[in-house]
Amino acid sequence: MTMSGTTRSSEGLDQRRRKLLFRSWHRGIREMDLILGGFADRAIGSLTDAELHQYEHLLEVQDADLLSWVTGTNPVPAAFDTPLLKKIMASRSA
Repeated sequence: MTMSGTTRSSEGLDQRRRKLLFRSWHRGIREMDLILGGFADRAIGSLTDAELHQYEHLLEVQDADLLSWVTGTNPVPAAFDTPLLKKIMASRSA
C-alpha cells in the first residue's frame, strides 16, 4: 500500500483509468478515499465505457452527499441511482 492507500499500480491502465484511480484515492474525506479508492483498486481495469462514464459523473458529486448515499443516510437521487453505484455500495460489504 502506498501513501495514497492504493494497492493497485496504474501500470497497464489507459490515461482515463489512471486519472480515475488517482481521483478515487484523493477525495478529501478519508472515508470516501477508502470506499472509492478500494472499489477502483478492484474494478477500474474491468469497467466498461458506460461504467467509466457513470463513474466520472459520480466523482463530480460532493463527498458529503456521496457518503450519505453510500451509508444510507439519504436516498440516492434518480440521476445517480445506477447499477455502478449499487456495485460500489455492494463492494463495501465484500
